Amino acid sequence: MGDRKVPRYYDGDPDSLFKAAHVVNPMTAMSRSKMKSAKKNSELCEICFRKIPFKLMTSLACGHRFCTECWTIYLTTKIMDQGEVQSIPCFAVDCDILVDDQTIMNLLVDQNVKLKYQHLITNNFISCNRLLRHCPQPGCSYVIKVQYVDARPVTCACGHVFCFKCSENWHDPITCGLLKKWEKKCHDDSATLNWIAANTKKCPCCNVRIEKNGGCNHMLCKNQNCKFEFCWLCLRAWNSHEFQWDACNRYNEEVSKSKEQSRSALDKYLFYYDRYMNHVKSLKFENKLYTFVEVKIEEMKQKNTAWKKNISWNETQFLKKAVDILCECRQTLMYTYVFAYYLSKNNESAIFEANQYDLQNAVEQLSEYLEHYYVDITLDNLTVLKQIVQDKFRLFTNIHYGQMNHYSNLRVI
Repeated sequence: MGDRKVPRYYDGDPDSLFKAAHVVNPMTAMSRSKMKSAKKNSELCEICFRKIPFKLMTSLACGHRFCTECWTIYLTTKIMDQGEVQSIPCFAVDCDILVDDQTIMNLLVDQNVKLKYQHLITNNFISCNRLLRHCPQPGCSYVIKVQYVDARPVTCACGHVFCFKCSENWHDPITCGLLKKWEKKCHDDSATLNWIAANTKKCPCCNVRIEKNGGCNHMLCKNQNCKFEFCWLCLRAWNSHEFQWDACNRYNEEVSKSKEQSRSALDKYLFYYDRYMNHVKSLKFENKLYTFVEVKIEEMKQKNTAWKKNISWNETQFLKKAVDILCECRQTLMYTYVFAYYLSKNNESAIFEANQYDLQNAVEQLSEYLEHYYVDITLDNLTVLKQIVQDKFRLFTNIHYGQMNHYSNLRVI
């Protein structure tokens, strides 16, 4: 019973509290159970209308009794077909008392139904608890628990790192709200609408969008029900065009400004979207590097005994670390372009762009080194690669975490 309900329990009317919670007052239920304790040989089930032995009848605290078989079928349908667990009402039509957990577990026979019920109950509990969150990694069944709710990275036992607040991949430096806003913009394809506004015009008669594909400004609407002829420049009817000469050669500042804004907004979106998607694709390729290198090293060990004698397992782990930090920085770099799209232009944003440039150069250099050396790993170049990677680690750390401290001072649109 929650803290808010405790005072209601002692306000002199506990029955209203239990009624609102769709449960029976325990004292009332106890007296009803005593009244129905008389032994009977059989009883009529009001669902299947069969005479059922008394011991095969099941009742709730509300007093409604039906045969166990009907109860089992009813509960199985609710759980398997409708996915209900915490709001399963009594079988009786006019009763809204909820079936308790222990009664459900006693009545269920099929183990698969029991497992699904327990699974749904667990999921329901997790979804209602702000401090618990399912790992979003496909195939992972772990649950993360935190001390307080915040937009911060958490690492699951499966190795997946995600934002606890929104369950997306960790998206520093942007907030959950900004990420959601960006994803909605990409999903809605709002930039395409800007392109349409900048490169097409509506027929002034039927409002069908038309794209100009020739040099002549005498337009004919292709809509079979329209066929309106008009001027592309001023959108006036062509047959009366000669009497309205000022509409074509007189500058309309508001219309021109609107078109320029649409083109500018489209160019800006495409600029940042192109770089964002480029890093998304690069990240997918680089996530495969470690698997490739593991296979390559294993092959070299099998073919060359010198590897087994001179290179230990621990000494090759810097390769995994290199890929890990490359992917981490690539992901940060990816989200910096989302951040930059919404960023207000000022002196602070210029510093941000300089840091972004440094991070991008460092990421591309390490990516190039890894892809170049991974193609042909040998005992000789492994030592060289290790030194290069260690140098890049230090550079990444300075740039990456230096940027994190600077982002909090910036303001987005």
